[in-house]
Amino acid sequence: MPNAQTDMNAQDSFLMPDADNPVAVSSQDSIPEEPDIDALLDSADEAAITWVREQYQLEEVIDALKTCGRVALDTEFIKRDTYYPRLALVQLNVGEHIYLLDAPQLQLGEFWQALTEVDVAIWHACGEDLGIFYLLSGCPPLTNVFDTQIALSYLTGQLQMGYQQALDEQLDMHIDKEQSQSDWLQRPLTDEQEQYAIDDVRFLPALYLSIEHALKSTGLYDYVWADCQLYASELYETQHVEDDAMYLTMADYRYNSQQMAILQAVATWREQLARSTNQPRTFVIKKQAVRELITEKPNTMRELAHKTTMHRSMLRLYGEELLTIIKEAKALPAAEQPALLAPPYRSKNKVLSKAVQNAIDQQAESIGVSANVLMRKKWLSQLYEVIAYDKDLAEMPEGLQGWRNEWVTQTLIPVIEEHKVELQQGMGVR
Repeated sequence: MPNAQTDMNAQDSFLMPDADNPVAVSSQDSIPEEPDIDALLDSADEAAITWVREQYQLEEVIDALKTCGRVALDTEFIKRDTYYPRLALVQLNVGEHIYLLDAPQLQLGEFWQALTEVDVAIWHACGEDLGIFYLLSGCPPLTNVFDTQIALSYLTGQLQMGYQQALDEQLDMHIDKEQSQSDWLQRPLTDEQEQYAIDDVRFLPALYLSIEHALKSTGLYDYVWADCQLYASELYETQHVEDDAMYLTMADYRYNSQQMAILQAVATWREQLARSTNQPRTFVIKKQAVRELITEKPNTMRELAHKTTMHRSMLRLYGEELLTIIKEAKALPAAEQPALLAPPYRSKNKVLSKAVQNAIDQQAESIGVSANVLMRKKWLSQLYEVIAYDKDLAEMPEGLQGWRNEWVTQTLIPVIEEHKVELQQGMGVR
């Protein structure tokens, strides 16, 4: 059993960043002492729990954020039948205190702003959480994110390790996740829901400190920090896609110019209708039905009903409007049609693929990460397109312009250039 002094030191290591250099928490210049996990978990069990239901109580939370250095966060929300998620709860752990923010009862503008000023905001699998943050806060991309799921991918090679598994494997701590799909807007929450919400942030600081030590010991912390900020920026961009660019999430390189025009028109209409009626995009038209509209290009209500799987209630409400949209898209002059997508690289000759994979594997081994962490398939496809079409290297994906850039430009691109003829043939470049 750790003594009281050990417990306090363990807790202080979470609360106190370098006061003279707040950015030091994202640097691996010094390797922290290995954390006493037992002491951290004991400290977590003793953290005070406070519900924040009144606006004046939020002042205490904001004051805590100004001094805590690092904060662990999670949210609970419902988005089953609406376009906009309904935020129900925000949980945050500032070290000695866990706050549960009753989101529907609060104006959170100042809270969101305070979060942007914390040195390190710790999340696990923050994709949906940051999506809500960007939607509700109006803040620019966060630059203080540490996602323990991303970090664990560096240590384990597993890209999407869940929080329950992370705690089990890293801290030998088991938590119940049965409440994840429950009604978080009901009040009062059940005891099981409240415990679930608390546990989602109770042990996150200990998980962070354990991971931080492992990453700094292996020289990987700065890489993880950079990838976390990249992810936060990507989530911001995803949240701010213009309506007329939404079609790109469903576009296929096999679509011709007219089909791309139909897709853009239908996707734009679907996005605007979903938002104005506050219902999920799939409630308007599922992706399968969108694909059917593109391939069948219906001209009449009968064709719309018999050649697509569009829901009959939506047909009755919006069928004629949708037919008009499709007709107008088909009539667009060539100059106004969206650009075609570049086809992916495909070739029976595996010389290029083997050479590239070998270069990736060698670099991954040299820095001590798995190949799928070093290079995403999407990034490699985009890099192939840049080289095959002789585009400027500035058009490389952002993930290859950070800490990976030196290796990409000095090692990987020369490998690809050696096989450029095969690459262009495999992509149909004339």
